[in-house]
Amino acid sequence: MRKKIIIIGTLIIGIILGIGIYLLYHFNFLPHKMYDSAYFNITDYKSSVDYDNDGIDDATDILEGVRDYIKTKPKYKSKYYAGGYPDDEYGVCTDVVAFGLKNAGYDLQELVNNDIVNNPERYNIEKVDKNIDFRRVKNLKIYFDNNAIKLTLDPKDIANFQGGDIVVYNNHIAIVSNKRNHKGINFIIHHYSPHQRYYEEDALESYGKIIGHYRIS
Repeated sequence: MRKKIIIIGTLIIGIILGIGIYLLYHFNFLPHKMYDSAYFNITDYKSSVDYDNDGIDDATDILEGVRDYIKTKPKYKSKYYAGGYPDDEYGVCTDVVAFGLKNAGYDLQELVNNDIVNNPERYNIEKVDKNIDFRRVKNLKIYFDNNAIKLTLDPKDIANFQGGDIVVYNNHIAIVSNKRNHKGINFIIHHYSPHQRYYEEDALESYGKIIGHYRIS
């Protein structure tokens, strides 16, 4: 009887540990293996545009800017900044996109504000505020719907997701990584929570339905 109890107890502990490891992996508290696009016979996209004339195409510039930004390990907190762009150790999901595009020469604050002023019917904003409007997901979706290339919303269409793309969910926005999981589905580079361990995660399918997928043109 005692031997059976030990065996059952060991099995229960093993199951609990297995579930725990699965949950830690599923929610990205454990690192996931990354694969390059070439592993899936996919060629990484290189933009034909070099907007800031620095000798680096826009898609690569965006990825480099995003990775430089996340190296600062920003802490998640929603704050208002008089200059628009965060200038301290804090940030939110939209700032990842803004700093990525800024590295390619696109000032998202100016671009979104100009679009709001010129097309107010699109945004339905009662009081325009240049310093915060470009840091709201709903405004960015409207902006990209009208000013970027719209692409597939199916994350399993792996050849048509590329590093430097932008994806939008109902309450979140991220940059698509050029790294992929074992199925070929891209990681995303994003900032979602104060408890987030990694900024580049196997999470393209983790935030609900993708409602926008864009490429800067």
